[in-house]
Amino acid sequence: MSQNPNPFPSFLPFAHQNLSFHLQRAQDSVKNLARGLQIDTSKTSENPNKTLEIEFTSSSIEIPKPQFPNPFPSSLPFAHQNLSSHLQRAKDSIINLFKRGPSSILCSSSLAIARKREDDEERVLISEVLIRNKDGEVMERKDLEDVAASTIKACRPNSALTVKEVQEDVHRIVQSGLFSSCMPVAVDTRDGIRLVFQVEPNQEFQGLICEGASVLPANFLENAFGDRYGKIVNIRHLDEVIKSINGWYADRGLFGLVSDIEILSGGILRLQVAEAEVNNITLRFLDRKTGEPTVGKTKPETILRQLTTKKGQVYSLLQGKRDVETILTMGIMEDVSIIPQPAGDTGKVDLVMNLVERPSGGFSAGGGISSGIANGPLSGLIGSFTYSHRNVFGRNQKLNLSVERGQVDSLFRINYIDPWIQGDNKRTSRSIMIQNSKTPGTLVHGNQGGGVTIRRVSGGIEFSRPFRPKWNGTAGLIFQRAGAHDDGGAPIIRDFYNSPLTASGNTHDDMLIAKLESIYTGSGDHGASMLAFNVEQGLPVLPEWLCFNRATARARQGVEVGPARLLFSLSGGHVAGRFPPHEAFAIGGTNSVRGYEEGAVGSGRSYAVGSGELSFPLYGPVEGVLFADYGSDLGSGATVPGDPAGARGKPGSGYGYGLGIRIDSPLGPLRLEYALNDRHARRFHFGVGHRN
Repeated sequence: MSQNPNPFPSFLPFAHQNLSFHLQRAQDSVKNLARGLQIDTSKTSENPNKTLEIEFTSSSIEIPKPQFPNPFPSSLPFAHQNLSSHLQRAKDSIINLFKRGPSSILCSSSLAIARKREDDEERVLISEVLIRNKDGEVMERKDLEDVAASTIKACRPNSALTVKEVQEDVHRIVQSGLFSSCMPVAVDTRDGIRLVFQVEPNQEFQGLICEGASVLPANFLENAFGDRYGKIVNIRHLDEVIKSINGWYADRGLFGLVSDIEILSGGILRLQVAEAEVNNITLRFLDRKTGEPTVGKTKPETILRQLTTKKGQVYSLLQGKRDVETILTMGIMEDVSIIPQPAGDTGKVDLVMNLVERPSGGFSAGGGISSGIANGPLSGLIGSFTYSHRNVFGRNQKLNLSVERGQVDSLFRINYIDPWIQGDNKRTSRSIMIQNSKTPGTLVHGNQGGGVTIRRVSGGIEFSRPFRPKWNGTAGLIFQRAGAHDDGGAPIIRDFYNSPLTASGNTHDDMLIAKLESIYTGSGDHGASMLAFNVEQGLPVLPEWLCFNRATARARQGVEVGPARLLFSLSGGHVAGRFPPHEAFAIGGTNSVRGYEEGAVGSGRSYAVGSGELSFPLYGPVEGVLFADYGSDLGSGATVPGDPAGARGKPGSGYGYGLGIRIDSPLGPLRLEYALNDRHARRFHFGVGHRN
């Protein structure tokens, strides 16, 4: 018998199987049962007109097995196979074998026919065709006999047959999936030659043994075989089960497949599943210019702890893809790829992760001259300067220093972020911040009688971590000193309407704020569901420090309507206790109620703002939008110290509606909107990024 080379490399010797393995298994039994059945030509010599000599010789099953090309990339050649494909290959091989000329090697039996001419295949007249069991006796199950008989196409009574036609009917019987062997036997009778197909049915299915399947659910196999108990094993059904099992692994990106199948004595089916486990994970840093291996700046443990793929797990392509995306979101890598490689001949895989690091730090600056700044040593100068280092100590820690100066506002900020505290298994991050800022106070106090600016000096620490899928929590402690100043930079405690600008009555208010926040995000898409809660508590550690509680909530939900999308959002909040008037909730503006200026609707202890938008694609990155907003201070404007909203005649509630366009850009959506409000005022709004 011809040797069947392993079609897969030695490092992963997954065995192929096909329908011909049932023929191969029958080899020994056929050898024992088949004896040289030879029709003595002397007995037929009585008929002088009979010039055709016919000799039937039984033989064992010997099918030249074809070479199987490797259908998978050389980096990880895991096999995929099914019974029907290998059967087709076996048939082609046998057909080609017969085309080469007479041969004694046949499937289940060989049919040697004496020929009168070398170039023409002679036909033999068959008077009768029968289906019998392997011992030549009448079959006990008439239904199986009918199945075998129904598959025969060429071999009919009173027909002249060739070797090829008998061969094809043998294959048709075996291809029905219910028989492990089929041997055609010729019997010389008074009426002519009788062709008997001696078949051996498969065993009845009585149980299943599945080996090597560590991740395949047991109920999957129960559903596949649950209705087959007590029935004849059908190879075609096994083919479908193998396809479904291999499909289950493929759909989940898992490296696993059925590597062997065998029918044991007693009707027990043994199913061998091969799963490729991760043997080792290696990091390889590549030079971003040459692509050659180099020494990386990032600590290996910083990368490895981000991976969900671990040693001993069945390797998943989908899981590997998510790991690549996770590493890229760290912001320190320019390119990441995972290459599976064979781990010797263990049947496992080694993963090599190629990493190309980005430059770890850099400066950026910009500036100009404005006539709006007429005092100070840097009068007229506006601009910004930023230094950032995204991989401090090779641990993905971030250091950002920024200085900004505008016409009215200014900012100095130092921020240090450790996205995953070393030794913590909950993915807790830590952020330390120091900030000195100056912002306009016009949102609450307007600009009557000269501008008011709010200066804040703050510093604190925050800890964040995911605590449930799609939920993230933050806890922090922040100290802040805030006070109001006039255009000349002098501290003031009352505005143009004699309303207080601080809660303590001093030139500044001190507060120690404990912060808790929880955010749910359905996905990274802005139109997905979002829910956020935030609570800030002022801790009166010293008597003059403010004591207050500030709670806010935001919700967003998107709904697809054909090519368009509806987006609904709602936000609200309330402040209890002593708080500075400039910390009141300001309503109105681009991110609140469009159609109004910033803070023109009102400012209060409480607020609620709702918005609805219908966006639809126009052309390429451009989309149109229709919107409507409503906001109210819920009647709380007068409870703010000094009632700054009432003193300025703000209505306390209002709505706006309009339309606009949005253009997708690297900076985020560029928004240009035109809105009308309930007071018949019209206003353009321009913004960058999504609405808060």
